[in-house]
Amino acid sequence: MGRPEHRRTITDIRALTALAHPVRVALLNQLMAYGPRTASQCADAVAASASACSYHLRQLARWGFVEPAPAEDGRERPWQATATGFALDPDPGNPASLAAQQTLAGMQIDQDADAARAFLRRADTVSREWLDATELARFSLLMTPTELAGLTAALDALIRPYIGLIRTDPPAGAKPVHLDLKAFPLPEERA
Repeated sequence: MGRPEHRRTITDIRALTALAHPVRVALLNQLMAYGPRTASQCADAVAASASACSYHLRQLARWGFVEPAPAEDGRERPWQATATGFALDPDPGNPASLAAQQTLAGMQIDQDADAARAFLRRADTVSREWLDATELARFSLLMTPTELAGLTAALDALIRPYIGLIRTDPPAGAKPVHLDLKAFPLPEERA
């Protein structure tokens, strides 16, 4: 892998809407975690047929989320993510833009939870070393917006060197690892 980092900010409502499909989100996550893959290689992982994956990969390519990757032979058609990460920046004055962001973020949250549940179901097949390294934690923090922004920036800086698509020096035994972080203010406590 080991390519330059490129994080894309998505502001176009049409691109947000195009991405806001469960199979497309899953395909993009798959390519960002494992690198170039064909539609057939993605099919089982995203619970869709190879032909459905091929269609959705073409739609993702139309909006610049994926692109063809170099093929080892002329018969395969692998795809790769065009960025190593994405941020959503909808137009706060546009309800349709906010709705597309909410739909997309909701899908990502659902897929993150599904990935954690799938891990728990297969935990008995995971080595002791990986089980000991795994963390499923939840924290309730008391912070200001400035403190939260600083914390997320510090965590981001710690995580960056391990992004699979840009890491050039993974040691033997390195595997793709899922990490998601959600930080948001809770509703005010009601008396």
